[in-house]
Amino acid sequence: MPTARSRHWLMVSTLGFVWGGTFPLIKLALEGITPFWLAAGRIGFAAALLCVIWAWRGFKLFKGETSWPAVLIIGIFSTALPFMLINWGQQHVSAGFTGLSMAAIPLMVLPLAHVFIPGEQMVLRRVFGFVIGFIGVAILIGGKAFEGSSSELELRGRLACLSAAGCYAMSSILTRRLPPVDPVGLAAVLLVIGTVIILPVAWTVEGPPVMPEGQTLAVIALLGLIPTAAANLLRVIVVREAGPTFMTLTNYQVPVWAVLLGAVFLGEALPASMLWAMALILSGLCISQWGALTRLFGRSQK
Repeated sequence: MPTARSRHWLMVSTLGFVWGGTFPLIKLALEGITPFWLAAGRIGFAAALLCVIWAWRGFKLFKGETSWPAVLIIGIFSTALPFMLINWGQQHVSAGFTGLSMAAIPLMVLPLAHVFIPGEQMVLRRVFGFVIGFIGVAILIGGKAFEGSSSELELRGRLACLSAAGCYAMSSILTRRLPPVDPVGLAAVLLVIGTVIILPVAWTVEGPPVMPEGQTLAVIALLGLIPTAAANLLRVIVVREAGPTFMTLTNYQVPVWAVLLGAVFLGEALPASMLWAMALILSGLCISQWGALTRLFGRSQK
């Protein structure tokens, strides 16, 4: 049965902050590179970095029983496929809807974890907490999530974004069900799989890559280093040790950090509903993870 410890809380908090701060960097990078090649560049750079560390550790992966088909599926569903679905879907839907679809991941994980992960039953308290958190995210994003984009392919765009959320949910479940593995090796292999898939797709959709300017290359390297390589490793550790349901706590944090950091660094206006949204999100997290919180603070007082 997965158990969340203090270091896992620190990891999900870090992931929420890092992924929330990724959006301004992506916006900056897209000024000098096309969307699919940006995805290919950051995933490829992250894969190379983790492979170097993995090589230093002796290319260890499985610690006994092997499950390569599952690793291949996880690699597809955790990197290449959702990246492509979101990149395509965002052309036809509002940014608010994309954010809301990512916030729906915890609600998708709940029934999957209930069926496939021992110890992660879908109890009423947990469902209630996640629903409250989702409502908080919906309030934070506002009516923008439901605005039409005037695109003829809007419905397909929305289905693409929701499908990407489903990919992330399923990959978390499959990652938790893997036999014992080395987390660095697993993170590296998943990114390598994503790179192998997305490179030919980027070439087919957007043509041969054009060498970007130095600033864009620096942003791509930063995106590959922190929110892709380092964050993917943390994600693997949290899912393997604390469970996929606990990992979904990051999905409610990301919109909050995105709004706050956008206000600080990009001068974007803070929505009037910010405080209400944050109160609901924090309340939902506390309700859904009440058992883990009481164990955490119970240990800290001893």
